[in-house]
Amino acid sequence: MLYTGKSILDVANANNFAIPAFNISDWAMFNGIMDISEEKSAPVIIAIHPDEVSHITTDLVAAMHSRAHRSSVPVAIHWDHGGSYEQIITAIKAGFTSVMIDASLLPFDENVALTRKVVDAAHAVGIQVEGELGTIGANDSYGESGAAEIIYTNPADAVRFVEETGVDSLAIAIGTSHGLYPSDKNPELRHDLLEEIKAAVGIPLVLHGGSSNPDSELRRAVELGVNKINISSDIKVSYHNRMRQILGTDERLREPNAIQPAALEAMKITAAEKIDLFGADGKAALY
Repeated sequence: MLYTGKSILDVANANNFAIPAFNISDWAMFNGIMDISEEKSAPVIIAIHPDEVSHITTDLVAAMHSRAHRSSVPVAIHWDHGGSYEQIITAIKAGFTSVMIDASLLPFDENVALTRKVVDAAHAVGIQVEGELGTIGANDSYGESGAAEIIYTNPADAVRFVEETGVDSLAIAIGTSHGLYPSDKNPELRHDLLEEIKAAVGIPLVLHGGSSNPDSELRRAVELGVNKINISSDIKVSYHNRMRQILGTDERLREPNAIQPAALEAMKITAAEKIDLFGADGKAALY
């Protein structure tokens, strides 16, 4: 079942759970995430950011639509961290059912102006928009790595931002970072700030940089009103580390069906843990 971002997140908001937004970067990963979501009877958001789009191309979206339409669980296809109005128009034309415009590094008024422009265009064709206020930290140098310094979301600014832009969901900064945390860094989320923002705005809240955070931190964030958590690095590490093990030094291995299945199973184990942690397992029955 193919859903828009708003129709899938509003149910999570009303029932106090979070939907995992898994970033995929190839067709096998997409199918693996779909399979485990169906096994867990969990709604899912397939997230693809511009760097990933440059790898898989928008041509793959039509095939994702086909898979989603015959799925037993709700599925939204989400353009993650869109950096410009033009990117969002590309996403809408390509068939994404949810978009994010990330203008969080701009001054507040410029963030509002660009986000409002995106909202006007997307809402005209029934597409949900996620905005971002505050900055997500960076643990590495990949395309969605984030800012050098975390700027926490101000609750009063969040209220004004939602009112002036009309966004359907809001990504907030409460202490997470993109990528994998180094061993000497222990992330601690500002749950007090999350609780204040949720009470002030009411709409679905989004947490980026969900990989490698302690389970207890994420579980509490869900309890306090986060409805979408982005997971990229965790599933990719499981997938590619297992693939490295399989490939080893055997140069004879060359067929995908001899290489990828075990890697996908490793990824699915990680994804299942996130689905359970976020309280999304079994929630497809609510749609």
